[in-house]
Amino acid sequence: MDGQIPMTPEGNARLKEELRNLKEVERHKISREIGVARDHGDLSENAEYHAAKDRQGWIEARIKDLEDKLSRAEIIDPTKLSGSKVAFGATVKLSNIETEEESVYRLVGADEANLNVGSISITSPLARSLIGREVGDEVKVRMPAGERHYEILEVEYR
Repeated sequence: MDGQIPMTPEGNARLKEELRNLKEVERHKISREIGVARDHGDLSENAEYHAAKDRQGWIEARIKDLEDKLSRAEIIDPTKLSGSKVAFGATVKLSNIETEEESVYRLVGADEANLNVGSISITSPLARSLIGREVGDEVKVRMPAGERHYEILEVEYR
């Protein structure tokens, strides 16, 4: 894969910490588990050994994935941004035009998205429809649950 991957400083730090943990803790732990399972004898019928080998494969694949993402990371610090247009890192307050329900979302990188805390991926349909828009603009968004209409109430960089 090529191309930059936008992420916030916090998201970058979380990925680096996950990578550190996988390399320094989980790798060693799974090696010990494989050794213990191997000592139990016949590997062809040893479910513990096969489970440990599967886990080892997952750990190594995740390490490779994280190293790739971190090598292509484009760190964007929203606290250093300003303006009235929606861009990566913006916190956007929206009003659903039909229901008048208000919601707040922060546009972040795909690996940082967590709807439970109001962070949505920059590649999501909602975020893509908001990019470049300003306070007062109305946007139509095609989402899996159907089309939604929003008005942008606030744009902040924090």
